[in-house]
Amino acid sequence: MLKKSEVLLILDKNPDGWWMAENSKGERGLVPKTYLAVYKKEGLGQKPSEEETDDDIEVVDETNDAIDVLATMGAVPSGFRPSTLSQLFEEGNEFRASYFLQPELTTSQLAFKDLVWNTEKGTIQPRPTRISLIITLWSCKMIPLPGVSIQVLSRHVRLCLFDGNRVLSNIHTVRAMWQPKNPKSWTFSPRVTGILPGLLDGDCFVRSNSSSPDIGILFELGITYIRNSTGERGELSCGWTFLKLFDSSGIPVSSKTLELLLNGGTPYERGVEVDPSISRRASDSIFHQMITLKKQPQLFVKLRSLSTQSKDILNLLPETLIGSMCYIHLLILYRQILGDVLLKDRISAQSADLISNPILATFPKLMEQPDLMDAFRVCNTCYIEESSAASRPRDQEFLKTVFTLVYHDSVFPLLQSTFLPKHKWADEESEASRWKVIADFLKQTRENDGALYSLLSSETVHKAFDISEVAYDFLGEARKSSVST
Repeated sequence: MLKKSEVLLILDKNPDGWWMAENSKGERGLVPKTYLAVYKKEGLGQKPSEEETDDDIEVVDETNDAIDVLATMGAVPSGFRPSTLSQLFEEGNEFRASYFLQPELTTSQLAFKDLVWNTEKGTIQPRPTRISLIITLWSCKMIPLPGVSIQVLSRHVRLCLFDGNRVLSNIHTVRAMWQPKNPKSWTFSPRVTGILPGLLDGDCFVRSNSSSPDIGILFELGITYIRNSTGERGELSCGWTFLKLFDSSGIPVSSKTLELLLNGGTPYERGVEVDPSISRRASDSIFHQMITLKKQPQLFVKLRSLSTQSKDILNLLPETLIGSMCYIHLLILYRQILGDVLLKDRISAQSADLISNPILATFPKLMEQPDLMDAFRVCNTCYIEESSAASRPRDQEFLKTVFTLVYHDSVFPLLQSTFLPKHKWADEESEASRWKVIADFLKQTRENDGALYSLLSSETVHKAFDISEVAYDFLGEARKSSVST
């Protein structure tokens, strides 16, 4: 295990932010680059020798220093850490759903690996994968409380596919609910319908074709906080747990409800307790063991068995993706439209020209703005229900037509509106302002039979036009093929 202030030799700088390092004992391991700084020998103004390079790194982290201060003050338990998954998520788009929603190219980059056309059915080919399941977040219990010196803005769980060393999927976030009378318990919505925010959806689909024998789901419980004295914002891990999806014989874990004990520290630390004041140390007394277990922070999840219909639905998604079940029908329709444009209707398979299609150009951006995604989901559902009342057929072509129509009349104009405040995570004022703008726009759209009136109104101000709003560069957006491990 790598320790703070230890000097490391960097062997490989992976683009995902996890660098392979070696310490003085010859031990090797992956370290997040956000925990590293260039090593400087003592002596101001001393020039480095020829042997010294930026590959000599010292394990230091100013964020950790801030956490040490909070722990010393008693504001947080000593097992809390800066959120590992939050740091990775914020570094770029490599661990975002919008990235994994794009089609993946083959090694030759001359065809699509996970987007194939089925000529018999006139749609995209289903893609069975090694991992295809639905997991439900039920609740968390005995999560330690932070001190009164910090204000909690959000309680949530971040989850991803993990093999013990690397993150192998997008990082998905589910926000938790809690009651003031029982603040150590978090709960999740088992199923999101209607106008409930998708961020609360505890039903998550998980897809991967990785062949790694150690693959599993990493859960990190976190809080977004603001420090009362300084106004400093940050995100802390309140504990993590890892659910391995296959046993040593390669047999998948069975569908059942699981009670997962939480560990403190980061996923790369071992033997750290979330709150050392409630020790897990073994005792000869069975009664004492039972009492101690009840006091331990735990996450309750349920692995659901899939029906044939559920498997068929999940197989229309990308090979690697984690997301909310409440959005799954929209993601599938997007993938089918993607197949129509890239596989069925493209004039030449060798053409790499820009494609005029606002949906393909902008829909992945919605994945990073859950309130817009919710607005689209609700509008799309309402339109379909109204059409059903009018006895219109609900075949696949009709659903794609509705998707396109509703998209252009609801969220597409909002993506470029100057009235819509920038999306900020766990910012109550920003979230309320955005919801008001979205609701007002949708109300105006209904009253005027579409978004055209608003788009042409002199009272509406939009950002300067950019060709990326309507032109899809599939060669630039598509993911390069990676070898499954």
